[in-house]
Amino acid sequence: MKARLIAHYLPQFHPIPENDLWWGKGFTEWTNTANAKPLFPGHILPNIPADLGYYDLRLAESREAQAELAREYGIEGFCYWHYWFGGGKRLLERPLNEVLNSGNPDFPFCLSWANHTWSGIWHGCPDRILIEQTYPGVNDYKSHFYCMLDAFYDHRYMKVDGRNIFCIYRPTDFKDARIFMDTWRELAQRERAPDFFFVAITDYPWQMPEDGYDRFTTNPPVGQLPYQGIKSINEEVEKEILTADPDVAVIPKLPQIYTYKTFVKNAFPEVTRRREFFPCVLPNWDNTPRSGRNGFVLQGATPELYRQHLEEAIGLVENNAPDQRVIFVKSWNEWAEGNYLEPDLMWGRAYLETTINTIKH
Repeated sequence: MKARLIAHYLPQFHPIPENDLWWGKGFTEWTNTANAKPLFPGHILPNIPADLGYYDLRLAESREAQAELAREYGIEGFCYWHYWFGGGKRLLERPLNEVLNSGNPDFPFCLSWANHTWSGIWHGCPDRILIEQTYPGVNDYKSHFYCMLDAFYDHRYMKVDGRNIFCIYRPTDFKDARIFMDTWRELAQRERAPDFFFVAITDYPWQMPEDGYDRFTTNPPVGQLPYQGIKSINEEVEKEILTADPDVAVIPKLPQIYTYKTFVKNAFPEVTRRREFFPCVLPNWDNTPRSGRNGFVLQGATPELYRQHLEEAIGLVENNAPDQRVIFVKSWNEWAEGNYLEPDLMWGRAYLETTINTIKH
């Protein structure tokens, strides 16, 4: 392969008591995905899964089918979103725990700590705190390490230069990052586990944090295009609404709408063209199933535009040592944010076929 593709993986496809309380009995990521409605002309929703169906990640068969599909189409491994809120509080840990305990699927993985407070911000309720991310200090960092030690020993855990990849989602929120990383490195040495390769997932404007991280990557696209001076297409969409119905009294509030083509053109500005950068590619994006009119849409995504995007990312890492030709894909299965590689009824396996045809030699 020309590069190592690591796909972010969301575990929120099984019910948990907290989501039952916050969003209603039986809530999973499929709830918002299936209930989504178009919000403007040309807006295609809902996204409906094809080959894998509306799966439940409590089932080993679902996890096996995902891994088989990913392996077939050039994904080296999954980067599981991992939730540790401090004080031993975890959420959505069941799929990973079962992968670790069963040894199946025999498919590579690493972890990305989603160290952020869950709030109602995307639902128009920014002051509603569901669960707060805390950083209690060194003793909690130690507890966190030992809670995940079985994963770090696992032969499937993905590495760069022999070190376990561990991503941190909100590096700017984590003021003790260097203490945390030093603590984990000391514990890994004590427990004869592999050392860590820490990757910061940075928001725009992207830069390498000065806290001891080994590399940085990005978190596209929210907050990116407006700051790069890219104009939204909301005015054009409003004109289209008026053309279709000149008597419309009030144009409904629209989500922020940009074109995917514009995103691809501006995905990797000069600041990202550095040795310590691992690109992150985005097949598509529409989080209105989760956020409604408060969401953000990249309109007009196609497999061909995605191919161009992936090719540019490959060009950024092709001169790296083979182990460091890492590209993150956002995501394998973020259905309610409209960014996924899994087959749907609209495109089938086209995005997966584009992935393998672009990445292979």
